[in-house]
Amino acid sequence: MKTIAVTGGAGYIGSHACKALASAGVQPVVIDNLSYGHEWAVKWGALERGDIRDGRFLDAVFARWQPQAVIHFAGLIQVGESVLRPDLYYDNNVLGTLVLLDRMRIHRVERIVFSSSCAIFGQPDRFPLDEELPIRPINPYGASKAMIEQVLGDYVRAYGWRAVALRYFNAAGADPDGELGEAHQPETHLIPLAIEAALGLRPPLRVFGDDYATPDGTCIRDYVHVGDLAEAHVRSLAWIEAQEGFGTFNLGNGAGYTVRQVIEAVERVSGRPVPTILSPRRAGDSPVLVADAGKARQTLGWRPALPALDDIVGTAWRWHGDARRRIAQGAVNAAATKT
Repeated sequence: MKTIAVTGGAGYIGSHACKALASAGVQPVVIDNLSYGHEWAVKWGALERGDIRDGRFLDAVFARWQPQAVIHFAGLIQVGESVLRPDLYYDNNVLGTLVLLDRMRIHRVERIVFSSSCAIFGQPDRFPLDEELPIRPINPYGASKAMIEQVLGDYVRAYGWRAVALRYFNAAGADPDGELGEAHQPETHLIPLAIEAALGLRPPLRVFGDDYATPDGTCIRDYVHVGDLAEAHVRSLAWIEAQEGFGTFNLGNGAGYTVRQVIEAVERVSGRPVPTILSPRRAGDSPVLVADAGKARQTLGWRPALPALDDIVGTAWRWHGDARRRIAQGAVNAAATKT
């Protein structure tokens, strides 16, 4: 059985990827400091708790497990926060990746699949977005991802590595089996925020701007199911086994939905109203981001299994209604056992 080190594997997308790896007969080893990830989400492999900026910690992990490749999710992901605190993003995302790559080189782990983002494109001139568009990020989060892609390309050319950068659009939904879901603290993603507003678990949902040049004035995004993203990582590992060089792939459904259309989908699926409040535009937001995933289809054989927005929202609704209650109850039971 192959062993793959998964940085950030206790997080939202990383944990789904670990389940997909295990289903494909691969042993994931999760590297996570649990600052945003969850120990309960590590179900398909060992957890090595530590920070990727700690070279000695990584030395011990690589020596112990001898992975054949790395899938790299670890990093900060909030666009708005990156505008206010760029230092955090360059430290965690860029410096952390440099330490990771240095340790990979020392231990001769020369294959990596990187969790990139459509934020590298900034405000593109045409839609949908393909891989040939210029990289022009407009916020530090996107800039950090673009920098890492540049570094990976340089490592591939200098050291003969094999690498893939997967440029996600908006990851959404939850594991259809109910084992995993989106549980960020704080939560910043639209679909879980809308669901929690519908459930009365938070104040009205803030809609950031209604004066964009879109059909209803709100931002348009391409939502792709998290399980489909996980499958793309499995396929990328197979690709770098067969191909030399550096591959970049946009991952999305190819269909865009406005913020208000997503709210309407949550209302349809849940049968509940989503209370909203209009707020000013948020710094660093692009008006429209929609993927052209043709290259991933042709090269990786990847296509979304759950492309419909209502189906994506439905998996998230079931997760928030059922799985999160079970997790909360489990935490209560664990606390009671300790006392």
